[in-house]
Amino acid sequence: MQPDLSVRLGKLVLKNPVMVASGTFGYAAEFRDFVDVRKLGAIVTKTITLKPRQGNPGPRTCETPSGMLNSIGLENPGLDAFIDEKLPPVAQLGVPVIVSIASEHDPEEFVTVARRLDKEKSVAALELNISCPNVKHAARGLRAGLIAQDPEATHAAVRAVRKATRKTLITKLSPNVTDICEIALAAQAAGSDALALINTLQGMSIDSATRRPKIAMGVGGLSGPAVRPIAVRMVWEVYRKTRIPIIGMGGIMDTASALEFIIAGATAVSVGTANFVNPSVSNEIVAGLVSYLKRSRAVTIQSMIGSLEL
Repeated sequence: MQPDLSVRLGKLVLKNPVMVASGTFGYAAEFRDFVDVRKLGAIVTKTITLKPRQGNPGPRTCETPSGMLNSIGLENPGLDAFIDEKLPPVAQLGVPVIVSIASEHDPEEFVTVARRLDKEKSVAALELNISCPNVKHAARGLRAGLIAQDPEATHAAVRAVRKATRKTLITKLSPNVTDICEIALAAQAAGSDALALINTLQGMSIDSATRRPKIAMGVGGLSGPAVRPIAVRMVWEVYRKTRIPIIGMGGIMDTASALEFIIAGATAVSVGTANFVNPSVSNEIVAGLVSYLKRSRAVTIQSMIGSLEL
């Protein structure tokens, strides 16, 4: 008998816990020649804003030890073009589509975008990206630079979007905080169905020959295996303090690293930077989880969630 890999995020049931992270898989069409997308638990789209964004100037990425820096700046075609051009092809793949959404200046944009997407039957859930470190201007009225760095602002944003949509709502958190549990609890209290963590850590890389940053914006988001121990620790901390599902991410490169997050408390995992290194890695992780459960004589992946022994 095959082990049961299915998991639940709010009202959304996934056939397995392996997802692809926003911003690393485009709108899925880019990876169809490399990945059997139908085997994925879900696809998280590149983040969408109300109006089109050109993103930050280049260079926008650079390699770092065991990772990469990026400062894309949420480049996207805007909500209208996404619904008309990007959503129909990805919706035909037969995999739940989770749409990542962000606002540029006014958190009310979250509500506008969420309300529009709530009418789209092909959208399975919304990921509220309140934690992107690569947007030049902070939202108005914040004491901190990101909504996800302020528990009150997090609660207000999640609460507003919760009222605008009946779909499963996932809140993506920033690791660039003193206490991520405080932010997680605020999102939970406001009605988020699940949490996604972590987004990228702020970092910098300098070219010693030119004495200039390797990316044009100077500071960017660090991802890849270098951040994994921090991400796993944060998932474990949030799992112990909250009662809603967690999607773990940050340097997942193979089955073993995906299992770190699940054992720490993640209900699902999202693969990001690894997609650039090995486009078929998500499929390999799905197969690897099946093999692991068989070796462990476990019937369901649920039995592994939060099974860390100290």
